[in-house]
Amino acid sequence: MKTMNKTQAHEKRVKLREQFWPDQDVWEGTQETGWFGAPRTLPLILALLGSKDLSGRCDPTRVYLELWSRHLSGGIVEMKHEGDHAFAAGYIGSRGVRTWQERMKILEKNGFIKTQQIGNQRYSYVLLVHPTAAVQRLYDTNKITKVWWQTYCSRQIETKVPSYAERMKSKKTQNVVPMKPAKSG
Repeated sequence: MKTMNKTQAHEKRVKLREQFWPDQDVWEGTQETGWFGAPRTLPLILALLGSKDLSGRCDPTRVYLELWSRHLSGGIVEMKHEGDHAFAAGYIGSRGVRTWQERMKILEKNGFIKTQQIGNQRYSYVLLVHPTAAVQRLYDTNKITKVWWQTYCSRQIETKVPSYAERMKSKKTQNVVPMKPAKSG
């Protein structure tokens, strides 16, 4: 098992758990295996993706969540059989794969994923676009309501998620290579 730094806040939550739910089998996140990391803004992003304004009648949220759960690292999801992905997202039966494919197209159209076809497999690899970048593009094209945007920005500040501007500034700073002064002599 992985160990975790025990902060005062963590210790407080342990005491609360022991007080109110002493006999329960508890999900502890990072001390578990088989979990995935996701941004703390994910619930807002799922609500946005599920909105009729953005996705019409085809809600792609279960497909997006399923992709996140398969991501291991590097922003890339190595896709398996489309039927497996469709089933995991809750689409079964003869139309399951087709329904899943429709939702994948919505995610790509809205800028949350990029896809790569290899041979006959339409979705061989999926790139998870950073949600902050995808949301910023939607905002820049007036596809997000002001209330949603303000709520999202507030949640970013609360959870210390860098804004798109902060991310771009950080990237520029990382790409700057300091020059050594010339030796005099």
